[in-house]
Amino acid sequence: MRRGLGAPSVGPAAALIGRARRTMWYSLRTKKPPDAPGRGKEGKSLTGSSISVFFPAFNDAATIAEMVTEALAVLPTITDDYEVLVVDDGSTDATASVLDELVRRWPHVRVIRHAHNRGYGAALRSGFRHATKELVFYTDGDAQYDVRELARLIVPMTDEVDVVNGYKRKRADARHRVVLGEIYKRMARWLFGLPVRDVDCDFRLLRRAALERINLVSASGVVCAEMIYKLHEAGCRFAEVEVHHYPRRHGHSQFFTFRRVVRTAVDFFVLWVRLRLWPRSALAAGRLAGAAALWPSSD
Repeated sequence: MRRGLGAPSVGPAAALIGRARRTMWYSLRTKKPPDAPGRGKEGKSLTGSSISVFFPAFNDAATIAEMVTEALAVLPTITDDYEVLVVDDGSTDATASVLDELVRRWPHVRVIRHAHNRGYGAALRSGFRHATKELVFYTDGDAQYDVRELARLIVPMTDEVDVVNGYKRKRADARHRVVLGEIYKRMARWLFGLPVRDVDCDFRLLRRAALERINLVSASGVVCAEMIYKLHEAGCRFAEVEVHHYPRRHGHSQFFTFRRVVRTAVDFFVLWVRLRLWPRSALAAGRLAGAAALWPSSD
């Protein structure tokens, strides 16, 4: 379609954001939002807490604008004090341009950039470190979760709870990913004694005060097992909420390659040795971590 005379040029980043906003408003008009207890009849915040939302992103140019705009739509129904962060973990597609446009349009949005791909664990650690609010929520930037379901996690976040962990109602992935994911979460729960049923569900709401009680070191996807284990050991209290999981609409998983699966398996073993087998042996753990670091990485 040809533009009319004098029509402004629309760059690819602005086009992606425009599409995300249209999708968001269509979704809000045609779907009943998840239970959102954030405001009462007077429009006052019922949570009494501020919230940082962040998305780790790697080559998510096609979906990150949608995730951010949907977060910006749901957050005012929960609290007046919020921020949205995106951790760009060295993306090589148009993610950086999309994020620049989001920051330009919305003052609540901040971006943390990694010069090169440092891994999922490093992206989460950056997000936690830069979050400034009382509650911290994160989910992935690939749009396999509905960020509006954050409202459902608010309900069980009472004074007696430190972490609300989502668990997938049904995993919407290829069969091999479902099988590997089931093996991983069962192994993690058995070997680490985790108090949640789905450590692989990256849809979590945590108190920042709880995160400040632990020190995360993993750079790969095993960071989730490390985080839940350390929070549990620190005496944190957990609640769980069922959430939906959707098929990936754009791109492909950065994780399910032979090299990354093997690297994660090595990291998982090292983590188990360090936290469970020899928790007091820093020397042995350091040697194992050094050996794992020698495995070639595709990051």
